[in-house]
Formats: sequence, C-alpha cells, structure tokens
Amino acid sequence: MSVPYEYETAYESTQSPAHESPQEHLERLLRRAMNSFDLPDETIGRLESALAYDSSLHSAHHSAGLHRETYRHTWLLADAGALTLWELVHNTGPGSHAQYELYADEEEAGVATSRLPLPPDTPASVCEQPTVLQLSVEDEPRHSYVPDDSADHGRRLLRRAENTADAGRPGEDIGRLLRSAFAHQITQAFGRPGLAGEARLSFSLYEHAFLLFDGSELSLWEVEHTVTPDKRHRCEVYVTEEAARAAMEQRAKRVSG
Repeated sequence: MSVPYEYETAYESTQSPAHESPQEHLERLLRRAMNSFDLPDETIGRLESALAYDSSLHSAHHSAGLHRETYRHTWLLADAGALTLWELVHNTGPGSHAQYELYADEEEAGVATSRLPLPPDTPASVCEQPTVLQLSVEDEPRHSYVPDDSADHGRRLLRRAENTADAGRPGEDIGRLLRSAFAHQITQAFGRPGLAGEARLSFSLYEHAFLLFDGSELSLWEVEHTVTPDKRHRCEVYVTEEAARAAMEQRAKRVSG
C-alpha cells in the first residue's frame, strides 16, 4: 500500500539524532549511501556552508515485506539558497537488507525508484510541504522556521508599528539586523477577545521570530489592540516580550480605570 506524507516509519524516528548539525547530518547520509561517490563535488562543497536542515518523508510504499521510501533532505545555506538531496531507502536487494541511495536530482531518484520491484508512486503519495528548519544548537530549538521573504516581512512589520521609539518601538539597529533575515515564524503568544463590559475591545500578542544569516535568532513582539478613541485597530511593536506585555497592561488599566 502507499502511505501518506505524514506517515512516520521506524527509520525516520530512530535514525536522526536530536542535536545533529547540518554537516553531521550530511556526513551520516554520505557514509551509508551506496552511490555517494556519484554526487557532484560542487554539491557537497556548497553544503559545507549549511546553517540548518530538514528531513521529511516524501513518498513510500510497503507491500508483502518489501518497502521503499524516498526522503527529502533540504539544507539552508549561508547565501540564503536551499539545496535538496533525495534519499531512496529500500530492502529489495539480496537478503532484504536496507539499502541507501542518494541523488541530487528528484528525477534521477524517480528513475532509480522505478527500477525497484514495487509499484510506482501514485500522485497522491507525493506531497509538497513547507521546509521546516532544524537548527544546529545545543538546546532544543524554540522555533521551526520557514524560509520566506523574511527580510521584507520584517520591514513591513516595522512600517505598520504605530508606537514611537520613545514608547519602545525598535530602532534602526534592529532594522539593519532584519535585512539579513532569511526565515521566520509567527506565533500567537496571547489573545483576549474582549475586556469585561467592553466586548468590542481586544488584545493580541504575536512573536515574530527571525533567523539571521549568521545563525542567530531575533524576536520582535507585536501587540494588536483596539484601545483607541474610535476603537480602530492599532499595531505596536516591541523588542522584548516584557515591554509588550507591560504596554498591554497599561492600556488595559486605562480602559478599566
């Protein structure tokens, strides 16, 4: 039978160390691949600058004791580019032992898959999903970043902020740092549908976490509220969560007082 993208195999859950760096991950793939010597030297050289990576199950087929899985390994590079290797894992060889093959091109991986004694993939088993980055840090990462127009997102976030620099708005130094952002994640940290006795008023707090070229992280905290004279929606941005929550408390007191 064919299995969906979300299907987690024993291979996926046991073979990926929790704090493996992008380079260590690549070395592990190369060591076990039967055809690693066929990969272009240029491809391997580019991966030396990888800052983060993601591994995900792309497609799979299990039938009568035989199995075949294709994994997509994507690295995010220091130049903000992305590079993907396709890993074919199967047990259709002598002795039914697991065999690993690596390909730099999805089409080449598909040709190799078609040669195996298993039915080909169906379109339903091939799914496109956002690339989620696993950072090479000592502790468990707080965020799962998605590569996007993150520098532009940072500029738009600062442009719509209505609080002034004296009131906690990030300065030009933060704006310069955000120019090197290449991935980000937005998380709602707090939300209130309304204050007592005033259902039209609302508060929300969002963390905008950015991953920068040098591997560092930067978070900005966005407060959205309608505590304005005309109940108009207002956006404010702060450098720290503490400052953002303090601003929310101050505005709530202004209403309740």
